[in-house]
Amino acid sequence: MNNMLKTAVAASAIIAMAGAIPAFAQMQHGATADTPAAKANMQAHQKMMDTMKGAKPTGDADKDFVMMMIPHHQGAIDMAEVELKYGKDPELKALAEKIIADQKKEIAQMEKWQSANK
Repeated sequence: MNNMLKTAVAASAIIAMAGAIPAFAQMQHGATADTPAAKANMQAHQKMMDTMKGAKPTGDADKDFVMMMIPHHQGAIDMAEVELKYGKDPELKALAEKIIADQKKEIAQMEKWQSANK
């Protein structure tokens, strides 16, 4: 895939995600239970979306990919930590622990790539 096409694909993905933010917020408005777990999940999700929304595309598909995936993975970690704190199902708590470990490794891999490809 040539660089122009890669850039167009990355930019389109970023724009599509940014466009989904208001729709998701509207969908969630009033639909969330008023519990500490629900509030923590929404805070984790909002933090991830705010970080992704603030990202400025570089035009380099590889750089834009890791720029968007790092906060996405951090969001998964934050939501998995909510499951560990508030969840009761042993299977889901084990899954949350695996998500945290896997996502931390992948974030480290992406940050290493970012450092080497400034």
